[in-house]
Amino acid sequence: MTFNPLEERGIPLDRQLRDWRELDVTPIDPDHADPYTRCRIITMNGIEIEAIMFNRHLARHCPDLEDRQQLAETRFIEAQQQKAVNWLLPGLASVLETTLAYEQVATDLTAWVARMEPDPYLKQAYQFGLLEDFDHLYRYANLFEMIEHRKAEKIVDALTEVMPGRPTKMHQRHPIDNVREPYDRNTAAPISKLHALTIMSAEQQTMNFYMNVGPMYMEPIARQLYQEIGLIEEEHVTHYESLVDPGETWWEQLVNHEYNECYLYYSFMETESDPKVKAIWELHLNMELEHLRIAAEMMRRHDGRDPQEILAPRLPAPVTFEQNKGYIREVLATQIDYTTLGTGYVQEAHERFQRWQAQIHGDQEPASERVIDENRAKSGREYRLESEGAHPMYSLRPH
Repeated sequence: MTFNPLEERGIPLDRQLRDWRELDVTPIDPDHADPYTRCRIITMNGIEIEAIMFNRHLARHCPDLEDRQQLAETRFIEAQQQKAVNWLLPGLASVLETTLAYEQVATDLTAWVARMEPDPYLKQAYQFGLLEDFDHLYRYANLFEMIEHRKAEKIVDALTEVMPGRPTKMHQRHPIDNVREPYDRNTAAPISKLHALTIMSAEQQTMNFYMNVGPMYMEPIARQLYQEIGLIEEEHVTHYESLVDPGETWWEQLVNHEYNECYLYYSFMETESDPKVKAIWELHLNMELEHLRIAAEMMRRHDGRDPQEILAPRLPAPVTFEQNKGYIREVLATQIDYTTLGTGYVQEAHERFQRWQAQIHGDQEPASERVIDENRAKSGREYRLESEGAHPMYSLRPH
């Protein structure tokens, strides 16, 4: 692969504005679309939201009027891109359907990144979070069956298994134990920086989604489950955002954001099965090439450095949504009992972890446990989708 975004010409910024007709995209068919098309849409929505919010925070710290004006121009186009991407999701989908798709993204995207990550410490961070999002999928799938009387395989297809991961009630940790060591911006592989931005953005989107949709349900168990997992997503964003080197300058971060958008739009353009969606990925890639060029010029002007010093000379292998069943089972079998202590990982429930658990759970079982019990009582058994055989952990097999 020889595609280098810094050497490609994109659509000039003054030709990127779209009218309402162009933004009125046709949503995917929820009954016939490839589940991974939906995953790519959700991923890119998270990436665009992070790009917009980062641009906005940069503008708030930028004293130069011309810089703020340039950022505002790019940000508006990014906002149009986000609307086009997110509006590809069908209006017929319930909040819980979308939630299941979000957790499928978290599972298969994080598993792919963990497999591809060259840095052992960063790989461990992704494997740790993977087992928690995998368990969230299982909890929401049981809620889905219980209150909507439908099965999660309608959403995830046979691509992702649904069974217990690290139990959700064990995810609540003292906040200081959610902060990781950052990569070193001077020595980290370029792909490691892209991985960190990608997973941080995806988890941040999920956190924001649950913060807003949680109270929309009338059923107490649903409201409680969204509240519980919503707080864990806050932990996950802390976990992933702390991997990014805080020593990166604002302009360096801007370039990394724009390069990552190019990388992901190119990846999804190369792997998309829906022609209409593929055309949007291609259009947005050509827009992002110009955004990257502008960001590179700003970095040269303000930092006196060439972006080629920090970026890969060509795009890495495309990000691919694919089945990760064997890999997830392997991580389940070896890391399910991990928790965190400071910036590292341990296998014992240390004193600070136990104290936090006791305070937040009180003297009752959390919603994540009760939703399984309630669905088992209502449906006759808990919901699972175990296509590759029994759970690798005997203790987590249904009894």
